[in-house]
Amino acid sequence: MSLAPGLCLVTGATGFVGSAVARALLDGSHAVRVLARPRSDRRNLADLSVEVAEGSLEDAPSLARALAGCRYLFHVAADYRLWVPDPAPMYRANVEGTRALMRAALDAGVERVVYTSSVATLGLVAGGSADEEIPSSLEDMIGPYKRSKFQAEEVVRDLVERRGLPAVIVNPSTPVGPRDRKPTPTGRLILEAARGHMPGYVDTGLNIAHVEDVAVGHLAAAETGRVGERYILGGEDMSLAQILVEVAQAAGARAPRMRVPYSVAYPAAIGAELVARLTGREPFITRDGVRMARKKMYFSSAKAVRELGYARRPARDAIADAVGWFRANGYLR
Repeated sequence: MSLAPGLCLVTGATGFVGSAVARALLDGSHAVRVLARPRSDRRNLADLSVEVAEGSLEDAPSLARALAGCRYLFHVAADYRLWVPDPAPMYRANVEGTRALMRAALDAGVERVVYTSSVATLGLVAGGSADEEIPSSLEDMIGPYKRSKFQAEEVVRDLVERRGLPAVIVNPSTPVGPRDRKPTPTGRLILEAARGHMPGYVDTGLNIAHVEDVAVGHLAAAETGRVGERYILGGEDMSLAQILVEVAQAAGARAPRMRVPYSVAYPAAIGAELVARLTGREPFITRDGVRMARKKMYFSSAKAVRELGYARRPARDAIADAVGWFRANGYLR
């Protein structure tokens, strides 16, 4: 399938990955409408020629209005936090919001849906890189974010099978790059390391992908992806120690050298979460984060390369672009 001209609705376009998807669509000369909350931070849309439809995943009538006349839907929006004092709003947005949006897409006759899931829903391989076929279950998911994304992906797959939802699922690994304004948990790690605020690290690993490559992968999924299939949009497997060295080089800082054992990191996370409940500020280290760090989150994008023509640049470039954007926008002061 070639992505013929038509109006595209992008959810989450005020955020990190969603804004990159909107930009990629505009670069491909597609008309773009974005779903945005009435009081959302729209700085990532400031220089984009897009139509804004006000609404939210929790407001079903707003979803129907936003989808009116749309040929394609890119559902990128998600509540992405590794710690929440109350997980109920996360489930409402990620699971029930996805269900409502997919049903609205069916009602609107949307021709193709690209649903942005996450590698968080996939199984892991000890000593190797996991692919789309590694089994996983809800019981394997650590924390409300992973559980909510697992359940949301199940919602999409069920609607594909039962009602013919024309959806392709993409599973980004760890997107890194410019315009991570919030920032995301990974962006926050890079930012704190660039500031020199990380005294140590745990022995874990991530798959680092440039956010712009991930965005182009969304378009490729819409064009040539198979309905009901999922595709990992990843980059390069790197240990956390390697990531921090790259961040330090890009920022002109010193990389942390102290490896922190899990027996120390976990109690620190408990303390950080207690402080967070008092202050209302998200903790830098969380119990769920420490639990996840016990396994290296390495993934293969071979299927996306083979079927979508997905292309990835070196992780070093993604990290350098992220640090450069943080510096240019005053985050490193």
